[in-house]
Amino acid sequence: MDFTGIIAEYDPFHNGHAAQIAAVRAAGAQCIAVCMSSGAVQRGGVPILPERVRVQAALAAGADIVIALPAPYACATAEQFAAAGVYLLAALGCDTLAFGAETPDAGALLDAARLLQCEEIDDVIRKNLATGMTYAAARAEAADTLRPGTGTLLRTPNNILGIEYCKAILAQHTPLTPFALPRLGAAHGGGAGEHAGTPMASASFLRSLPQPDWEPFVPARAAELYGKAAAEGLLLDGAKFETAILTLLRMQKPENFAQVRGVSEGLENRLAAAVREANSMDDLYTRLKTKRYPHARLRRLVLDAALQLPAELPMPPYLHVLGARKTALPRLKQATLPAGTALADLVRSSAEAEKIGRLHSKATDFSSLCREKIQPMGLAFTAKAVVI
Repeated sequence: MDFTGIIAEYDPFHNGHAAQIAAVRAAGAQCIAVCMSSGAVQRGGVPILPERVRVQAALAAGADIVIALPAPYACATAEQFAAAGVYLLAALGCDTLAFGAETPDAGALLDAARLLQCEEIDDVIRKNLATGMTYAAARAEAADTLRPGTGTLLRTPNNILGIEYCKAILAQHTPLTPFALPRLGAAHGGGAGEHAGTPMASASFLRSLPQPDWEPFVPARAAELYGKAAAEGLLLDGAKFETAILTLLRMQKPENFAQVRGVSEGLENRLAAAVREANSMDDLYTRLKTKRYPHARLRRLVLDAALQLPAELPMPPYLHVLGARKTALPRLKQATLPAGTALADLVRSSAEAEKIGRLHSKATDFSSLCREKIQPMGLAFTAKAVVI
C-alpha cells in the first residue's frame, strides 16, 4: 500500500473526509492521490465551493496530489463516475483505491461486483424492470434472487458506489486493490453525529445549512477557506443556477434532447414538454418525475441536456493536476496518460483530449456564471494549480 487513491467531490470537505485520509495514512500509504470532481458534481449540478478551495482543503488535511475528474464524468451515473475515476487513478500509478462503505468488507463488495458482471443477472433485471421497478431496485432484487443476501449491499449509497469501483477495477483489469473503510459518525444524506468526540455530518447535510454553520463539522483550515470564499462571493448562488439552467434548456431545439446522455423510452419528449412549461427547477423535476426514474437521474439528465453532453464519451484522456505537494510531483513520471498542471497543454495531446477539454471548459464556465459574484470565462484553462 504505497500509492493510494481516493475518488471524491469534497463539496464541502469535512471531518469525515479528514478521518478517511488519516486512516489511509495510518494503514501505510506513502502517497495519497485524490481524483476530485471538477466543474460539475454527480448529483446533477455544480459544486457549491470553487475548485481551488476544495483542492486547498484536501491538501491541508493530508492529500498529496489532487487530479481532476473532468465535468463530463463528474456528473455521470455512478457506474460511469466510478469507471472514470478508477481509470485515472490507475493511469496515475496508484496501487490501492480507498473508499467509505456501510459494509467495509472489500471481499464482499468484490463478490457483489462479480455477480453484477455475469450475464445471468441481466435477464432477471429486465424482468424486474418490466414490473415498473427503478433500475436500482430491480438490480438489488435480481442480486437477491441469484445470491440471497447480496441485494442488501445494493441498497445503501456508499456500498453501491464501492461496488461500482470494484466493477470498474475488474472490468479494466487494473492493479488497484480495493480498501473499504467504515463510514464514521454520520450516514450519507443523514443528519449530524459524532465519532470519538469529533462532530460529523455528511456533505449533503452540510449543503442544507448556511456556510457559517458548517464550522463544527469541518477541519479548522477548511472552515477558514470556506469563510474566505463566502466573503469573496465565490459560493454557489442557487437562484443563478436555476435561471441559467432553464435558460439553456429553453434555447435548445427539442430534437437535441434525443442526443443527450441518459435519454431513452421517449424521455426526450417528456423533457421537451416539461421545459416549455416549467417555472422553476423543482417544477421541472416534478413534471419529469415517474416511478421509473429516480430524482438523481433526472437531475443529471437536466444538466446534461443544458450543457449538451453527448451520450458517448471516451475514457478520460489526460491527467489534469489541480494541486500537489512538491514532493509528490515526481509521481507523474510513472503516469500512463499525458499529465500536467496546464489544461491548455493537455488538450493538445489528442483529438479526444481536445473534445473532453472543451466539454469540461463549458461546464466550468457555466459553474462560474452561477457564483454569488459571477466569475470570468476560461478558468478551466487559466486557473493555476495549488502547489505547496
